[in-house]
Amino acid sequence: MLDEIQFDQQKTPDPNGPMIYKGIYHLFYQYNPYGAVWDVRIVWGHSTSVDLVNWTPQPPAFSPSQPSDINGCWSGSVTILPNGKPVILYTGIDLNKSQVQNVAVPVNVSDPYLREWSKPPLNPLMAPNSVNGIDPDRFRDPTTAWLGLDGEWRVIVGSSTDDRRGLVILYKSRDFLNWTQSTTPLHYEDLTGMWECPDFFPVSITGSDGVETSSVVQNDVKYVLKVSLIETLHDYYTIGSYDREKDVYVPDLGFVQDRSAPRLDYGKYYASKTFYDDVKKRRILWGWVNESSPAKDDIEKGWAGLQSFPRKIWLDESGKELLQWPIEEIDTLRGTQVSWQNKVLEAGSTVQIHGVTAAQADVEVSFKVNELEKADVIDPSWTDPQKICREEDLSVKSRVGPFGLMVLTSSDMEEYTSVYFRIFKSNDSNKHTKYVVLMCSDQSRSSLNEENDKSTFGAFVGIDPSQQTLSLRTLIDHSIVESYGGGGRTCITSRVYPKLAIGENANLFAFNKGSESVDVLSLSAWSLKSAQINDESISPFIEREDSHSPKQS
Repeated sequence: MLDEIQFDQQKTPDPNGPMIYKGIYHLFYQYNPYGAVWDVRIVWGHSTSVDLVNWTPQPPAFSPSQPSDINGCWSGSVTILPNGKPVILYTGIDLNKSQVQNVAVPVNVSDPYLREWSKPPLNPLMAPNSVNGIDPDRFRDPTTAWLGLDGEWRVIVGSSTDDRRGLVILYKSRDFLNWTQSTTPLHYEDLTGMWECPDFFPVSITGSDGVETSSVVQNDVKYVLKVSLIETLHDYYTIGSYDREKDVYVPDLGFVQDRSAPRLDYGKYYASKTFYDDVKKRRILWGWVNESSPAKDDIEKGWAGLQSFPRKIWLDESGKELLQWPIEEIDTLRGTQVSWQNKVLEAGSTVQIHGVTAAQADVEVSFKVNELEKADVIDPSWTDPQKICREEDLSVKSRVGPFGLMVLTSSDMEEYTSVYFRIFKSNDSNKHTKYVVLMCSDQSRSSLNEENDKSTFGAFVGIDPSQQTLSLRTLIDHSIVESYGGGGRTCITSRVYPKLAIGENANLFAFNKGSESVDVLSLSAWSLKSAQINDESISPFIEREDSHSPKQS
């Protein structure tokens, strides 16, 4: 499976510089060649693909070698220049342990695999400025650059001040080598702490096609600013407007760039990065799925961290939220299919889904509730969806829900991960009934290993179940459960390590624990084939015990 890209003896956090070049997709990533836990000697790992599903590992793009990055080559981005040449901006940790911004360029631009990169001796290009309050330990992760109306390049770098103001610092350049700090940041928010791995990109207000970062007609787009908050290890985004003359980004009404902002994913997902695919005219999102296992287990198995399924990302018609969906190429992995139509899940029922490989599957289901008016009234104090999911687990029955899927389930149901919905109602001041949809991914019973992080995740889904069916798509890959609720309005990634529900011993169920029946209008489940992600002659991958992904046929 694509999820199971494991990198030899290393910890793989942030996806870096994804792009398409001469018809070849490239993914760079933080790579520690020396161990499964984080190390200062981080290099840029590199893999290539023709379809975003099957991957060939390449030699690392570059490693610490200059005074400006001798203590680590950290995260960054790729920009495609107007002449078609890709250029990498990345954070280096210099001799003084300061974070500085460097450049790397391909040695041979005619090589579609870009197997060799060089670093000009003029590095670093940007350094922290103590006069403006930039701490040398809080200055990292440059974004993809974009061209302004004046012909100058812009790029932003994540930072924070001593008083916990998070900000993205703006730099400008005419030649991509000599950069000048702007007098004002692109955006900031007080008391949010360090902003890591920022991403800034336009999205079309009509349709789901992506928009190239520099080629923008102002009236046809909104802008997205995504930041990774180190204090929570979550990715938050706002949607707003960007004044291309004043270089100021302003979130739309209702958005604040803090913990109240919507998240790209409400589970294990961090340091995400997008790129524009100019072949299929779409914007694609990658995220780092961090570990739930303790460090000692990571060392024993020899790897830690992986990349999520790549997702297409676009702006909803309302202009108020982003939608995400697994890229269409994932469908090429589908094998044996099982389908249900117009099936009723009676109150308290659990029904097994036979005929697919439950440890490696793709499930799409559409639910409808006919007795919504019987839903429980939500307590006005219930504003934290994760807390509700944690306290209202499967053992707590309500009128409408919980209903959904039990995945990676052992035969005795001692282990399982449940992905489900609950529906509540609330009455506004005009006595109109409104419905609240809660989506949960419960890991509390996911593994017999009590040392694992078995947090329960939850989020509200912005959908009216009285007007629309409620959909769920879940991708299951041995230790990964990626779920998309309400057509991609809410995404939750769970990281689980079952000890019993492994391989052929894993089972898949649909269930309804509520007191009202739920209609399954349709359900399709597919066994998923494994992707080709191993070339043993140059592979940095190793085989893992609970997946046969590195040695596929």
